[in-house]
Amino acid sequence: MQRWTDLAQVPADFGPSVVTVGNFDGVHRGHVGVLTRMVADARAVGARSVAVTFTPHPQQVHRPDTAPPLLTGDADRLELLEQTGLDAVLLLTYTLDFAQQTAEEFVRRYLVDGLHARTVVVGRDVRFGRGNAGDLATMVELGERFGFAVEVIEDVAPDPADDDPAALADPLRRRWSSTWVRELLVAGDVRQAARVLGRPHRMRGTVVHGDKRGRDLGFPTANLSQDATGMVPADGVYAGWLRRPAAPAGSPDAVLPAAVSVGTNPTFAGLQRRVEAYVLDRTDLDLYGEEVVLEFVERLRPTLRFDSVDDLVARMHQDVSGVRDVLAGAAG
Repeated sequence: MQRWTDLAQVPADFGPSVVTVGNFDGVHRGHVGVLTRMVADARAVGARSVAVTFTPHPQQVHRPDTAPPLLTGDADRLELLEQTGLDAVLLLTYTLDFAQQTAEEFVRRYLVDGLHARTVVVGRDVRFGRGNAGDLATMVELGERFGFAVEVIEDVAPDPADDDPAALADPLRRRWSSTWVRELLVAGDVRQAARVLGRPHRMRGTVVHGDKRGRDLGFPTANLSQDATGMVPADGVYAGWLRRPAAPAGSPDAVLPAAVSVGTNPTFAGLQRRVEAYVLDRTDLDLYGEEVVLEFVERLRPTLRFDSVDDLVARMHQDVSGVRDVLAGAAG
């Protein structure tokens, strides 16, 4: 998949293309369903499939104080988009100046002149251009003027035949959405969040030095930096995986089972919320300065305050046993 951050990087002879525009936060099952279908349709007519997306999220620019936390950072979003089979992604920097383009200016510059769109795929609630003045009718009118077709996609919801408990238990049959995933993560329900995402929820960050209490207790942990990307789920202890993107392909240390702790370490009167992972049975790893990805499989328990260090260590042994059981089931 080609990755561009500016129109100047798009080859002059690129196209014709089938283009969709969106934020794709989380790249959940709804996104994947639409994108894989779009990729297939583009290939059927000999066109290239392209997603246009933005960084940072427009809401972070227009409403930074109330914008929801992002499910994925740019690195994971691009990696997940690539897995759908797209030919290219145009990742545009979103600023207040960028937002001043009219609907026509945006379409003409990026979709028509830049990507040579034959078809533009949008949802019924599409809004674009200065002040979100452009809507579906605007896109159709611009398509007639500039010579591209507009394909309208409906919201993607769980299939009624799906045996997914998260879908069947929802009386409203809600669509797959980033909002749904955020609600589940706030509740610590990473197992159901994975069903909506189609994969475990992940965070990505650099391993930094912590208080080293875990090492003293026999459970050395890899602490994620405070600027790690990916939404932090509810405080608690989770079964998960620690992935090392820089590890050689096929390395036995590339994907490691881990007990992941999210919280403030109340037993030690901690104040800063942290995400840290203990790789099961490993005290030999030196991960400082390395970028890692944590995947959350299941929440074992909420964060607790223990009356003594001995009580904490005893519970940590129980947690590790619980993690083994969960991951053994997940692998099976």
